[in-house]
Order: sequence, then C-alpha cells, then structure tokens
Amino acid sequence: MRTLILNTIKKQGQVKTADIVGLTGLSRAYAQRFLKNLADEGVIVLMGKANQAHYIHPSKKGAGNAKPLSVRRIMTNKDLAEDKVLHEIKEKSAIFQGIAGNVSSTLDYAFTEMLNNAIEHSTSEKIDVVVMRTATDIRFMVADRGIGIFNNIMKKKRLGTTIEAIQDLLKGKETTEPAAHSGEGIFFTSKIADLLTIKSFEKKLVFDNARQDIYVKDVKPVRGTRVDFVLGLRSKKKLVDLFDKYTDESFQFSKTEVKVKLYHQDVDYVSRSQARRILTGLEKFKTIELDFKDVKTIGQAFADEVFRIWQAQHKDVKFVIKDANENIMIMIKRAQP
Repeated sequence: MRTLILNTIKKQGQVKTADIVGLTGLSRAYAQRFLKNLADEGVIVLMGKANQAHYIHPSKKGAGNAKPLSVRRIMTNKDLAEDKVLHEIKEKSAIFQGIAGNVSSTLDYAFTEMLNNAIEHSTSEKIDVVVMRTATDIRFMVADRGIGIFNNIMKKKRLGTTIEAIQDLLKGKETTEPAAHSGEGIFFTSKIADLLTIKSFEKKLVFDNARQDIYVKDVKPVRGTRVDFVLGLRSKKKLVDLFDKYTDESFQFSKTEVKVKLYHQDVDYVSRSQARRILTGLEKFKTIELDFKDVKTIGQAFADEVFRIWQAQHKDVKFVIKDANENIMIMIKRAQP
C-alpha cells in the first residue's frame, strides 16, 4: 500500500482517497486511515480540505516546504530523552509554529512530564507518541504496553484495587519512585489541560477541566497506559499561575484538592474507612481542599475521622471545604471540637 501511494504521487503529482479506493477496492475509511498514517510520519503532506483534500510529496513544488501538522513516533524505550523527542517533533513539524507563549510552555511541560513517566515507569519496550494540531487545539497521545500506571501503583503501594490506585494518584506527591520523582507531574498536568485522560487496565480516569469535573469510567481491559492531552490554541492558562496556586512562599508543592465523590462505594455517605483512604498521604500538605460536589451527605463516622481525630493530629494542616450542602456542613460542624 505504501509503495502504491508513493508511486501514484510520483506518476500524477498527487493522490486522493478516491484514487486508492479505485486502485485497490478497499473501503474509503481504510484508505483514509492509511493516508493519514503516512502524513503523520511526514512521508506525505495533506493539501486542501473536504472534497479538495489530496496528498503530495513534501518536496513537491507548491507544497511551500510545508511541514506536517501531525507527527507520530513509535520509539524503542532505550536511552530516550523526552526533551530531545520534543525538539525533534518541533523541528520536523509545524505543530508549534505561531502559537502563544503560554500555550507553548504548557505543552512543553505536559508532554515531557507524560513521556518521562512512560520512559521511566512503564517498563515498556516501545512507546508510541502522536502530536497533532487542529483548527482549535493541540493534542498529544503517549502510549506504552508496559505494566500499566494503576497496576504499578497497586503493586508498589500494596493496594487492593484499581480504584484505590486512582485515588492515591489523584492527591499529588504520591509516587512509586520517591527517590527519583516528586509525583507532581500528573497532578499539575491534570490541572493545566483542557482535557486529560489516562487509560490503563480496566479504568479510564478523565480530567475534564472545561466542565470542572473528574470521573472514572470502566473500559475494556488494555495493556499498558495511554495518556491523551488536549489544550486549546486560545488558552489563557499559565504555568506560573498554576504553580502559584499550589505552592507556598518556599515554592514547595503544599496544596492539594480531593474530590470526595471519587471515594464513594455505591452508597450516599462516606464511612470511616473511606475517610482514612482519603486522608492517607495528605499530611504532606499544608492546605487540603475537600470538594463535596455531587455528594448528598456524609456519615458521622467520616466527619469524626476527618475533622476531629485526624485534624487534632495535624493541627498545622488547613481544610478548605468546597461545594458542601447544608446536610454535609451540619455533620462537619458537629465533628469539629
């Protein structure tokens, strides 16, 4: 197929999806996918849109030395350096050309953090990377076929379920390699993205900042980890503002957010044991924002565990309550000394 496409371009100067369908009898969808894969690799260049869409050789006169707006790399995970991979993508594509400085720096941070996680933690022999620019955003995908991020956390932290691993991950500062990593990468990346999804094993964790929501979905079990990141070209977000929000005057990562709804177990209240799961590792922070959005009520045991017992043992930690209804606030005030 690859040879057929390149020979057709050589013969007639360009190729359209319809040409490949006519020559091979393949479906239009399959032909389009194959052409797109070649464009992602930079072998051919897409020109025009809709009915005018066609592909040419990159060196063809009239392409204007156009660089692709989509790049895919399948790399062997040996001596990989995330900054060098990003530099190569920038050099060989037009994805980052002309974008605002805040968008560029955000993408640099997010991409290198997510790729570094795959390089150092996945134990995968291959890492698949896609970076592309659309009319409205820039997005990237980093996928591996290693141990899987949730399984890795379960194993290293001796947790019992995938959902416990996700809960652990969401707090920030939690890492399976404390000697080498701070555990901040995913936390900050999840806050700066318009949309970030992490799919591994049987779960997909979604950070939808456009809707200000975080949720977990069941998916068909997959091997390894796939991370998808989206940021709008017109985004006003700045890394410096994000870091200022979650760090203190010593530039230490000191504040985290916990969405209580993610600790529910098919009940409307949260038990003492669930409270303890929430609190695990939070002693590392100075400020903890507990978000009670979509939580109808909490149990007395939960409130007592958090706001009396744990708070008494960590008096230097401040709780900030967010989106708590009247019923929840009553339980909190009853538990506070």
